[in-house]
Amino acid sequence: MTSTAKNSWSRTRHTGAAAVALTAATALLAGCSSGDTSDNPLEGEKAEAGTVVVGSNNFAESTLLADIYGEALRAKGLKVTYKHNIGSRETTYGLMKNGSITVLPEYNGSLLAYLDPEAEQESPEAVNTAVKAKLDKKLTLLDPSPAEDKDSVSVNAETAKKYKLTASSTLADLKDVAPELVIGGSPEFQTRRQGLEGLKSVYGLEFKSFKALDAGGPLTQAALTQNEVQAADIFTTDPTIVKEEFVVLGDPENLFGFANVTPLVHKDALSQEGVDALNEVSAKLDTETLLDLDAQVQLDKKDPLDVAKAWLESAGLL
Repeated sequence: MTSTAKNSWSRTRHTGAAAVALTAATALLAGCSSGDTSDNPLEGEKAEAGTVVVGSNNFAESTLLADIYGEALRAKGLKVTYKHNIGSRETTYGLMKNGSITVLPEYNGSLLAYLDPEAEQESPEAVNTAVKAKLDKKLTLLDPSPAEDKDSVSVNAETAKKYKLTASSTLADLKDVAPELVIGGSPEFQTRRQGLEGLKSVYGLEFKSFKALDAGGPLTQAALTQNEVQAADIFTTDPTIVKEEFVVLGDPENLFGFANVTPLVHKDALSQEGVDALNEVSAKLDTETLLDLDAQVQLDKKDPLDVAKAWLESAGLL
């Protein structure tokens, strides 16, 4: 999610990493119960004519949002299939460009940071305008929702107590103690501007070490809870923040920018009826709602497809 990433990797130069990503994505897919899912999310085949392929990145909230988008489209009579848990933006953006995916839940500021790491992020509207100017010509962003979920550096309760960090503390307060801390996050976090690169260049933070985990998912949550890492990249709508008493550190320099949930679409593969349906979803999805839906999936262990359908029905969209 996430001014970001200089780590757009080449699949031709990193065949070993691609193979690992394929294995991981396939395993994740097998464990997902949401909707009609293809056997292999990295096939890269173009969507069948008349079929909307809704994809998701490899974290729980993205799967939930994909189910919300997909079921909203189905409610309008569109034929929908899913490709869940594909991987990081470095993979899904390429699949969007080649037409393998029609719709993807995105975060506007995070996408801008990926496309242009040095871009300023002054407002959600300005971010969307800047993204559209940088996107591949076959793609576009639809309306941003009020719902926002961005990366954060959060510390566990033990670390917060040890270093007297509170809800009013900021990333700048870590400068003296960072060399004593292990920080965790997705492998991409290590090389992204909205990651270790930006934390060093913007806030002067150099950590003891980095532990590669997942994208704000159960591995990261567990490692932070169990003090295997003392700081981690945790998404701001993650319900474990409250449950485990993590302390989210403020970002006064706006390193992590804006991150409004926004549909990214392949223009030629989605009808105006589909566009209207997704914009209706964005109009009704706010941060409080998203946090509640995330809690149902991640804490209550409900199927994301069931949660998506229930919310769409309650919002009059199903």
